[in-house]
Amino acid sequence: MKAQILIATLLAASATSAMAATYNLDPTHTYPSFEADHMGLSVWRGKFNKTSGTVTLDRAAKTGALEVKIEADSIDFGLEAMNKHARDESMFNVAKFPTITYTSKSFKFDGDKLVGVDGELTLLGVTKPVSLKVDKFKCIMHPRYKKEVCGADATAEFKRSDFGLNYGLPNFSPEVKLAIQIEAIKAD
Repeated sequence: MKAQILIATLLAASATSAMAATYNLDPTHTYPSFEADHMGLSVWRGKFNKTSGTVTLDRAAKTGALEVKIEADSIDFGLEAMNKHARDESMFNVAKFPTITYTSKSFKFDGDKLVGVDGELTLLGVTKPVSLKVDKFKCIMHPRYKKEVCGADATAEFKRSDFGLNYGLPNFSPEVKLAIQIEAIKAD
């Protein structure tokens, strides 16, 4: 009898893990963007144009993992002089720290709806916890790709000074609002 229970448990675990699927981030539809207060006068906004990574998602088990790699030199404020300054050693120091990463193995669900991701952001060689609030999540069979595509809009807030990005303090706010839209295509 114990052997039957063990076999049934193993089969159930195998079936659950078989439900997990891997998705590759679509670099043409994934742009982390951010904003920070500029001396109380305005809000500066920027984005990163080159992002890659994977999402592993098991909706039945309500689990997932996320690995995002951002090319720091793809920073874009819409003003080349600011982009150049942001890439130098006083800000993102892209020569020394060419990538920004976000990793997670903790997804939060409310029923069947993905509502959050707890993970770690690595910026300027410093790793700290950052939680994403998922405002929108949806998967569809994409008419063009003929594969499942999942998308999400997520937000977070953190202090850039916690990562050593201290340029302009205290005139420029240390608080950063992150907004990221992600689309990911199911891997073959």
